[in-house]
Amino acid sequence: MGPLSGYCKLTPVQKYSIPIILSGRDLMACAQTGSGKTAAFLLPIVAHMMRDGITASSFKEQQEPECIIVAPTRELINQIFLEARKFVYGTCIRPVVIYGGTQTGHSIRQVMQGCNILCATPGRLLDIIGREKIGLHNMKYLVLDEADRMLDMGFGLDMKKLISHPSMPPKDKRQTLMFSATFPEEVQRLAGEFLKTDYLFVVVGHVGGACSDVQQSVLQVPQYSKRDKLIEILQNRIVYMHSNHCFLCRDREQREREVALRDFRSGKCPVIVATSVAARGLDIENVQHVINFDLPSTIEEYVHRIGRTGRCGNPGKAVCFFDNSSDGHLAQPLVKVLSDAQQEVPAWLEEIAFDFQGGRAFTSANTQKVSLEIWLLELFLSITVCLALQIQGNATETVSTVTVSLILVVRFQSAWYF
Repeated sequence: MGPLSGYCKLTPVQKYSIPIILSGRDLMACAQTGSGKTAAFLLPIVAHMMRDGITASSFKEQQEPECIIVAPTRELINQIFLEARKFVYGTCIRPVVIYGGTQTGHSIRQVMQGCNILCATPGRLLDIIGREKIGLHNMKYLVLDEADRMLDMGFGLDMKKLISHPSMPPKDKRQTLMFSATFPEEVQRLAGEFLKTDYLFVVVGHVGGACSDVQQSVLQVPQYSKRDKLIEILQNRIVYMHSNHCFLCRDREQREREVALRDFRSGKCPVIVATSVAARGLDIENVQHVINFDLPSTIEEYVHRIGRTGRCGNPGKAVCFFDNSSDGHLAQPLVKVLSDAQQEVPAWLEEIAFDFQGGRAFTSANTQKVSLEIWLLELFLSITVCLALQIQGNATETVSTVTVSLILVVRFQSAWYF
């Protein structure tokens, strides 16, 4: 398998996870982005299936895969499927991928041709199970990739529906594996519902730590200056604005999303503009730079985003634009992530983190000045409009007085922190 797949040496997460999975134990594994987690669970599962035999047949009315792998996005689950197809080359094991955005009939036809390893997004998986085209009685392995995302509010209900399905083997009759680069404490507690009590927790590096091969830069950039700063960075990297670029976001048609990724992978488009749909799991060669134009709401999402570069030991760079007025809540966790990765922490970021830690939101003098100017301008315009309306008569005068009163209350409340 080594010469064909290009695998010559195990990564740390593979070194420790593969023996645990081969021994039959449940596992929660936390390792940096780009550390080879997909192979860490696919290789031992395929080895077990080769040893124990498989039962899939295109003649069955209902397919009963031995392994189900669930991931949050279509792009990631398709990538896992392609890896599975590579590892089972030359065997009788048949992997299948199903996800939303495609016709349900197409997914059913793929499954009914025989299915041993089913790679699926949660919604489409539950749909096909509900149509009784997939049975769970024969399932031996349940894998949750990006497990913290699979157990949070976004997919948590779907996952509970899955494990509570009447045909789902109980957790002591199946092997459950969870992999991610981040595992918040609340997610670790939720995982107990899925894993056997004697599960093992493998951590490579710091829990939730960023990849040490990514050089991180945090720039203090207010919202209105972000576009100019982005153009400056792109021009410095000799990526001119007339170059081709593509878009990847949840609202695009699935075909458009696939074309965008294909063009980016091939180098036809040197720049891809994406939402958080591209934050997790995607492994694309030669991604040298990640720019967080807007920071995410959680530090876990930040760690995953910058992990699109610096993969498998290759160096990468990540830049994020930090706006004091909207990103202050991330200052303290950003300082920790930078420190854990032995990166330089800007003094201004430490100051903001200190202020938030003390329970006081940080507002710079410039922000105060701009906010006060905006408040005075809006108040002046409101009063001017109201005075103009007042001339029209008594009814208008009453409305105008109420309008002025409301604006003053709102503005003075927001000016309390000045």
